[in-house]
Amino acid sequence: QEQLVESGGGSVQAGGSLILSCAVPERTYKYWMGWFRQAPGKEREGVAVIRPGGGGGTTYYDDSVKGRFTISQDNAKNTVYLQMSSLKPEDTAMYYCAVRDSYYNVAGVFDRQRYNYWGQGTQVTVSS
Repeated sequence: QEQLVESGGGSVQAGGSLILSCAVPERTYKYWMGWFRQAPGKEREGVAVIRPGGGGGTTYYDDSVKGRFTISQDNAKNTVYLQMSSLKPEDTAMYYCAVRDSYYNVAGVFDRQRYNYWGQGTQVTVSS
C-alpha cells in the first residue's frame, strides 16, 4: 500500500493562508493527485485536483474554493501542494491527499471512490 504523507495543517484566523504539502512515493503512477476535505458530520468532498503534465498540468477546483486555493505539483520532489488563501471558517476540516494511478473519465475527478491511495490527513482550523 502506497503511503502518502501530508503536512502543513494548522490553525489560522479568517482571511489567513496556509500551504499543505503531500509527498507521493516516486514509484506511484500519478494520474490524478488531489486534495479532499471532511468536516465533522459531513461527507468527504473534493477540493482541488491536478492531472500532472506539461505547463503545470490540468487543474480542477470545487466552486467553493475557486480563486482562493491553488493546487500545484513539483515533479522533482514528487510533491503536490495546496495553497490556501482568504480562508473562511467553513474551510475548517481534515484535509486529505489522494492519488489515482490509472485513467478515469474526468467526470469522476471529485469522486473519492475513484482514488486508490490516501494520506492520513492534516487538520485545518479557521477561526472567525
